[in-house]
Amino acid sequence: MINLKDLFTHLHENAEISFEEIETTNYLVQLFEDAGFQPVRFKNCPGFYVDIGQGSPKIGVRADMDALWQEVNGEMKANHSCGHDAHMTIVTGLMMRLKENHHQEGLIRAIFQPAEELGNGSLSVVKEGAVDDLDYFYGVHLRPKDETSFPNCATGIQHGSCVFIKGKISGSDHHGARPHKGVNAIEVASKIVSHMSMIHTDPHIAATAKMTHLQAGGNNLNIIPGHATFGLDLRAETNEMMDLLQEKVKAILHAMSELYGVAISYELDDYVPAAVINEDAEALMKRGIEKATKKAALPRIITPGADDFHFYTIERPHLKATMLGLGADVLPGLHDPYMTFNHEAIELGIDVLYEACLETIAYENKK
Repeated sequence: MINLKDLFTHLHENAEISFEEIETTNYLVQLFEDAGFQPVRFKNCPGFYVDIGQGSPKIGVRADMDALWQEVNGEMKANHSCGHDAHMTIVTGLMMRLKENHHQEGLIRAIFQPAEELGNGSLSVVKEGAVDDLDYFYGVHLRPKDETSFPNCATGIQHGSCVFIKGKISGSDHHGARPHKGVNAIEVASKIVSHMSMIHTDPHIAATAKMTHLQAGGNNLNIIPGHATFGLDLRAETNEMMDLLQEKVKAILHAMSELYGVAISYELDDYVPAAVINEDAEALMKRGIEKATKKAALPRIITPGADDFHFYTIERPHLKATMLGLGADVLPGLHDPYMTFNHEAIELGIDVLYEACLETIAYENKK
């Protein structure tokens, strides 16, 4: 049996950023091979999957592997401030417990996925075919203390959709004394911000659009900049609302281009869909939570955050999926460079996922 504390410590201290999780993959593959498993590496990206048991149903459990690149104590480094080190430890511990208990009936597949933080690592796994034959798919994520305290757990995480747009205003620079000779790209950008603040959508469905990057002008303050680059962050609770929000933002960009007579180009830089939670999977996760904790499960968490786990159900609609919201007392918060959590949540996560998998197998076998 592996030492979970040592495993977590190794993963935490040897963090790797998105699509560079080479040594993380090597370390975990070797660990599973030493334990008698037969892990299968992905061909075109870091990561792997490993199975235990056979027959139906086929259940997948996802662990994301990548860290964030951020400043910690004055040093820029790969840093596990989103809990992926804990997620890998939990899923590894789950597989080791299944093996220790001689699990055979029903296939359970642990998928170690790269690049969740980029919002598209899951698409790489889909292309590898690793989820095509699965029936159910479970994720897990540590939750902040002000959202879900230890040892409480939620049956799902209703992540929102997130879209990043990169744009460019392409005019001509001109003299500060002659503002009539051209367009001030900063003024154009300010009008984009102003109009986005007036977007009205159904208030029952959360949605926001804001400018998060603007760069224009140089060192000479007597030059009116005609060029600017900008970035937009769009968030929506549902995929349908995100489609509407994008339409409205693109209409604003087109209108400002026409109004000022200046070219405004833009491109989608990143997209993560909102969660599509399956009710059967959520009900089975509820059973797993209540069996493991002897407490009532919390209902699904609604959060403005995003996770690329939900690409799996978008790309493979047959999957019945939900993500365990694991109460872990995360402080000060996810993505904070000095994030901490209650490490007892690792064992709790193993317990819940173990029971959820067994409940899923029992449920399917009764059909």
